[in-house]
Amino acid sequence: MNKIEHLGIAVKDIAQSNQIFEDILGIAAYKQEEVESEGVKTSFFQVGESKVELLQATNDESPIHKFIEKKGEGIHHIAFAVDDIHAEIARLTGKGYRMINEQPKSGADGKIIAFLHPKSGNGVLIELCQDAE
Repeated sequence: MNKIEHLGIAVKDIAQSNQIFEDILGIAAYKQEEVESEGVKTSFFQVGESKVELLQATNDESPIHKFIEKKGEGIHHIAFAVDDIHAEIARLTGKGYRMINEQPKSGADGKIIAFLHPKSGNGVLIELCQDAE
């Protein structure tokens, strides 16, 4: 694992949250996109070598919608950059850790991603992400 790639924050209103984070960070989001397969709209802010990702649900089946219903807005996940996501999944499952995604999938911001189950990460949802070059 190379670095903390980003922190994912679940929000109810991405437009309002964009303004809040623009005010706090003093910068605008560098990218906004919708990931239909995950049922989310996202915004990304570059903060040093890491990023902040805001996520708003676009439907009631979205994991973000379910998270906000259960826990309210707040930090949803932490993402770590990896060079070889397949090798990391194999390494972690080989040590007995439970993955939500046994195979990587397309994510936002030009990444392929896989999630480690929160029960394997002290209650924290951990995302592995690799550039989709």
